[in-house]
Amino acid sequence: MKKLLTLFALLLLTASVVAQQGYEKKVFVSPQGDSLQYRLLRPEGQKSGKKYPLVLFLHGAGERGSDNEKQLTHGGQMFLNPVNREKHPAFVLAPQCPESGYWAYHARPTSFVPAEMPLNEPITPIFKTLKELLDTYLALPEVDKKRVYIIGLSMGGMGTYDMAIRYPEVFAAAVPICGTVNPARLKQAKSVNFRIFHGDADNVVPVEGSREAYKALKQVGAKVEYIEFPGCNHGSWTPAFGTPDFMEWLFKQKK
Repeated sequence: MKKLLTLFALLLLTASVVAQQGYEKKVFVSPQGDSLQYRLLRPEGQKSGKKYPLVLFLHGAGERGSDNEKQLTHGGQMFLNPVNREKHPAFVLAPQCPESGYWAYHARPTSFVPAEMPLNEPITPIFKTLKELLDTYLALPEVDKKRVYIIGLSMGGMGTYDMAIRYPEVFAAAVPICGTVNPARLKQAKSVNFRIFHGDADNVVPVEGSREAYKALKQVGAKVEYIEFPGCNHGSWTPAFGTPDFMEWLFKQKK
């Protein structure tokens, strides 16, 4: 048993190392002196004078910390796939939320039931700093401002909704995975194209969060798709990332 546990730990470490290859370690310091650790993947074969999409990736609560590594545990690998890098060269920003933070909310919401989620929450300090980081990349001439995307899972899925609601003019597409949001907020994000994923057996973030978000976005005329995985618990990011047209759908979205 001990040997099996050691082997499992070694496999996890190996997967983590592989996921991080190609990502630069960075630290952003805001004009106010607030810092945010993040990883950056640049477009493969980047050419001078060419514009590239930008993907902002928000991890879940389990990947919070200060090592500037864990945020690549789920999802970081797919952007390193050589086929994806060749077909969809892009800037990928993967910030890491501090252990004490919760992306879009000042603390973990007491309820994940959609109607009980916060309605008028002021922007959190971590998201204020994140937006300032994002703005530094949006100012670069090599970033295609018509093709800026946000993806997030669980806590990051909640953050994906929040960012799209606060800054709909920035994002061409948003992909919240096993997230939730107060659906009354979503009318602010009707100009963003959404693709929502969730498992119907999720016992951490109720599937109603995505179902209600889908209905609310449809009601306000947004372009939205919803994909639900039967029998899938909270780890719906695995089948979501495995969806055959995940990358194709994302990178064809434009403002």
